[in-house]
Amino acid sequence: MPLFSRKKKEQVSELPKSSMNSVPPYQSQPQTQTKTHHSSPRSTPKTNGTPDQARGHKQTTASQPHQPTGPGSVQTREDPSESTQAMKPKLVFHCQQAQGSPTGIISGFTNVKELYKKIAETYEMPTEEILFCTLNTHKVDMARLLGGQIGLDDFIFAHIKGQPKELDIEKHEDALGLTITDNGAGYAFVKRIKEGSIMDKMPYVEVGDHLEKLDGKSLVGCRHFEVAKMLKEIPKNTTFTLRLVAPLKSGFANIGPSTGKKSGGSSYGSGKETLRLRSKGPATVETPDEVVSVAVDKINGLLENFMGINDTELSQSIWEIGSSVENPHNFAMAIDDSELNDFGFTDDFVFDLWGAISDAKAGRLTSPDVTDFDEKF
Repeated sequence: MPLFSRKKKEQVSELPKSSMNSVPPYQSQPQTQTKTHHSSPRSTPKTNGTPDQARGHKQTTASQPHQPTGPGSVQTREDPSESTQAMKPKLVFHCQQAQGSPTGIISGFTNVKELYKKIAETYEMPTEEILFCTLNTHKVDMARLLGGQIGLDDFIFAHIKGQPKELDIEKHEDALGLTITDNGAGYAFVKRIKEGSIMDKMPYVEVGDHLEKLDGKSLVGCRHFEVAKMLKEIPKNTTFTLRLVAPLKSGFANIGPSTGKKSGGSSYGSGKETLRLRSKGPATVETPDEVVSVAVDKINGLLENFMGINDTELSQSIWEIGSSVENPHNFAMAIDDSELNDFGFTDDFVFDLWGAISDAKAGRLTSPDVTDFDEKF
């Protein structure tokens, strides 16, 4: 049993939801009233107030304010760092459709949903057609899956809906052998298939397949842990129907599904700046840290072991909560007071998460430590 208690609060205040229209943090807000594209469309240049200047003289804008002279006047100087921030350009990324397409240019997104929308607008197709994205490869390679971070030099490949397939599956064992993740925009899909499992023996089930329906019930909009729970709750020795949608592939033989084997960990810790995307809140440009990389990999491994899901962004959020507290009790309370409470983590699992976090903070995790997964759904 864990060495801490999780005393539930009578009321938990709901966190405010971030606006989808917030200005991305990597487009710095101007600190002065410099006349740029960030200025309000209703703002107008100011004059010093005299009728002559208002009629025929050149108006003085807020970015070059009129400086009074004479006794008692105080002249101000604009901070050059603020002007530099105001002129900071947008981050621009290149993308293609994985099955082949012209190269598109996208920018101005702060989360995965906005990223998909930008890609869809570029290629004039519905956003719902995008299953997931990979970085720097057109293959269905789960080691290169776009999660919560994008390297500033990364090339984005969008995988589009392909052929649907419907299978009747008999659950003759407790575990189906799937690891499920989602794209952050309402689609859960297969990230790994355990060798020798029920799903491994099923024809036509491949890594990258979107789980669209279970016994006729739509799974669109469900998070990965919700889909995993539904599959786990299917009684043993019963048959269920699963509708899958494969990602569209080109005719080249070298484009195919991943073997489903574990990757060597995340790409964090490369030293290159990345754009971190959040489901809620602004995106930020960060330089990955090796300690964070190892901790996130370990936490993600625990999520696979205990819940059958894989989610780098969720792992990052758990790390951020844990790194800001000093003991397991405060960590458990912080989990309960956050949106992570919706996942229903047990006390034992929270204690295991704290063990990984404390080991990482103490430097006891020197390399990705992810054991083989053992899903129970």
